[in-house]
Amino acid sequence: MRSLFKFCNGSSTKMDLTNWVYTFSFNLMNKIVAGRHIGSEEDAGMEKGILMVEKLKGIFFVDIPILNMCDFLPLLRWIGYKGMEKKMSLVHNQRNEFLNNLLKEFRQEKVSVGNREKKNTLIGTLLSLQESKPEFYTERCYQKYYADTSSTSIQWTMRLLLAHPEALHKLRAEIDSQVGKEHLLNESDLTKLPYLHGVINETLILYPPVPLLLPHYSSEDCTVVGYDVPKHTILLVNTWAIHRDPKVWEEPNKFKPERFEAMEGEKEGFNYRFVPFGMGRRSCPGAAMGVRAISLALGALIQCIDWQSVGEENLDASYNSRITNQIIKSSEAIGTPHSNFAQLLSQL
Repeated sequence: MRSLFKFCNGSSTKMDLTNWVYTFSFNLMNKIVAGRHIGSEEDAGMEKGILMVEKLKGIFFVDIPILNMCDFLPLLRWIGYKGMEKKMSLVHNQRNEFLNNLLKEFRQEKVSVGNREKKNTLIGTLLSLQESKPEFYTERCYQKYYADTSSTSIQWTMRLLLAHPEALHKLRAEIDSQVGKEHLLNESDLTKLPYLHGVINETLILYPPVPLLLPHYSSEDCTVVGYDVPKHTILLVNTWAIHRDPKVWEEPNKFKPERFEAMEGEKEGFNYRFVPFGMGRRSCPGAAMGVRAISLALGALIQCIDWQSVGEENLDASYNSRITNQIIKSSEAIGTPHSNFAQLLSQL
């Protein structure tokens, strides 16, 4: 918010939200993993920042189609079809180099400061555990993977709100009445903002972060909802189809955050209709953290800045059918810092 306020300089400014939101998401993950920021929000809207963000995207996120033809026709793999595997191998090596350097720096810092290393980070905790149980916490425990679903969900939510100004005004009114203008929205305020939760849930219905959940594997013959599933069968749950099924949701293709107001108290997954992060033991372990991060970021964006759409667009033509619901083009909007928060934002 500090960076956006400085970038707007007190006036209406057209900005590329994609780079701002991505930098926020990446730094949030890196703060948890390593206790530090990699990208600078201060430069996210400038040429230097854009180049930095694009480089990080290239290292950590590969544009992989859901269906890889090489999996069905192995012959294509021998001839290097579309250079896909070569590209993935290159990105994998670059990502490993980046994260190995991060681990190396962390170990060097630990040696220099003794036992005062940051144990509240993921890397610090793993290194401490590795010392006590080296036979269990081997190098294989360091899974080198970052997720980009939070930044994508924030962008989709902003696009939907800009396309539905009545919902944007209703959310702004809720935040103004429940949070006020004395402080920036924080975690303790989230329980007072049911419409904010409805907006985020509605976004996750229309544009789930991962259209197809991770594969499941049947260890025995079984029957699921009347379907016979043979042993050793790989199954994928189609979240996109469930969320857009008119038999499951009323008017599933419409943005209706109000629908969740009447669904409070329903059992897990709103009767198992709402599965953006999976369900049960195989569900996403970072779902709660992701939703909390989205709620705080989105709430602050709406609380402190008045937003306007740059122009009309076809939202359903803005995504591609990859492993995640990526947005094809950058998310642009016109933002004006709210006068009531000018002093607060200038002090951040």
